[in-house]
Amino acid sequence: MSTGTPASGPGRPATHVPPPEGAGPAPGTTVLGADDVGRALTRIAHEVVERNKGVDDVVLLGIPTRGLPLARRLAQRLAQVEHVPAEGLVGSLDVTMHRDDLAHQPTRTIGETYVPGDGIDGKVVVLVDDVLYSGRTIRAALDAISDLGRPRAVQLAVLVDRGHRELPIRADYVGKNLPTATAERVRVLLAEIDGEDRVVIEGAGR
Repeated sequence: MSTGTPASGPGRPATHVPPPEGAGPAPGTTVLGADDVGRALTRIAHEVVERNKGVDDVVLLGIPTRGLPLARRLAQRLAQVEHVPAEGLVGSLDVTMHRDDLAHQPTRTIGETYVPGDGIDGKVVVLVDDVLYSGRTIRAALDAISDLGRPRAVQLAVLVDRGHRELPIRADYVGKNLPTATAERVRVLLAEIDGEDRVVIEGAGR
């Protein structure tokens, strides 16, 4: 098979062809860069404030792994808009023991759950996650919330909604609606965990 590169051989020196610019260990198509992620979170923060007429009764619960740093960033933005302490707005909600796939993956690591302030009773809980896909993680989160108290309302904020829902769950706040094929994979990279902010689609011939 011809590659278009002269072959080495007697009397013919080997030819070095440099790799194309940008080639490296990061496959896939970038659909959101760092600036896009920042703008999406800022917009979501303003939508949370508008919908709830402030943040007096709002508690953000990030779903580990990447939902938690997203929740912390949202809390910082809400704090700037509403002039309140960010640490009083955000907590973490581990959903491991409420997942419906534990029989298939029984060795999942149990994470930390903590709730700021006076708990969630009578509050508006905003679940925060990176990607909304089948909806099963959010179903597990709703079950986990019932162990903590009885909020007045539960809302959902996600950075990416990629479709293909298996349960009747809808996000209230979406950074990016991203139609995808089921064979594709959406990767959210965050600086706190991955060293950069980026959303990448992989697979399906990309």
